[in-house]
Amino acid sequence: MQTGLLFAAESSSLGDTLFILISFIILTVLVKHFAWGPILNMMDKRVKKITGDLDYADQERKSATELKEQRQAALSNSRAEAVQIVANAKQSGEDQKQAIVESAHAQAQDIGAKAQADAQQVKTETLKSVQSDVAQLSVDIASKIIGRELSVDDQKDLINSYIKELSTGHEVK
Repeated sequence: MQTGLLFAAESSSLGDTLFILISFIILTVLVKHFAWGPILNMMDKRVKKITGDLDYADQERKSATELKEQRQAALSNSRAEAVQIVANAKQSGEDQKQAIVESAHAQAQDIGAKAQADAQQVKTETLKSVQSDVAQLSVDIASKIIGRELSVDDQKDLINSYIKELSTGHEVK
């Protein structure tokens, strides 16, 4: 009986082993067919998605770097333009200042020249007035002294000689 039990145990052990082995193979085939394929497929999709995300992130980083460089260049250009604008404004102010000073100087010279011309005209008019007054006085005095009337030509000659004496006397002083 013991041998029978041993044989039965051995055969049952062999049967169990075969059953477990066949079950394992069938289960492995079923897992490979129904689970392993979709899992690998899902993992491949996940790898592709992660790779795509990493590539996208790398492209975005490069784009951000380029955009940063462009903005920095634009900022530098803006600063240079601002400096140029300020320099132009200063130069324009200096030019306007110079033009105003030159205009004022020219006006002052014109005023001075006018004043001199006016003074010369007043001097000339005054001399003519004095000449006329002196001529009349001289004629009156000469008439009284000589006792006769002078002719117009004699009067002009007398006046001109008197004026020449006066003008040479004033120019010397």
